[in-house]
Amino acid sequence: MVLCLNEKSQIQALDRTQPMLPLGPGLAERRTHDDVRHGTTTLLAALEVATGKVTEACYPRHRHEEFLRFMQCIATAYPRRHLHIILDNYGTHRHPEVKRWLERHPRIHLHFTPTGASWLNMVEIFFGIITRQAIRRGTFTSVRELVQAISRYIKAWNELCEPFAWAKDADAILAKANRQTTSFAGH
Repeated sequence: MVLCLNEKSQIQALDRTQPMLPLGPGLAERRTHDDVRHGTTTLLAALEVATGKVTEACYPRHRHEEFLRFMQCIATAYPRRHLHIILDNYGTHRHPEVKRWLERHPRIHLHFTPTGASWLNMVEIFFGIITRQAIRRGTFTSVRELVQAISRYIKAWNELCEPFAWAKDADAILAKANRQTTSFAGH
């Protein structure tokens, strides 16, 4: 089983200072420029490459402790299966406690994307979609309300999900991932 995993941190529960004015004939939806911040959450998500299904959890922070709790959720969700997890080189993913946990769970294998190539991790595509469709235009009066909206969106996503398909073949993708720097400016 191949999963793409990452964190989307600092998702803000934003509320507007005034109610949004709805669409009308010849009028676009209008909202105030200012907002009230009610806190943040971090979304940890694992996207199943074969189906597009997303497993998620929201935490107030994104340290190695939260990452390990999420990894335990993943291990429980996929019992007795070898898991190949694609993720970036964020420090929490390489923390000594994470390495010890992986030694106790030999069926779970982490595969790190090259530095600067987070676009290879398909969960990033999902993060873009959920941001555009559920988070950016949302109005949330609390972090709890934001987390509930994220969970509702992912539940609906999983009912209709399909796997993502690369538009380019493997050789083109690898060529971009392995490209050499072309700038010699020295900065």
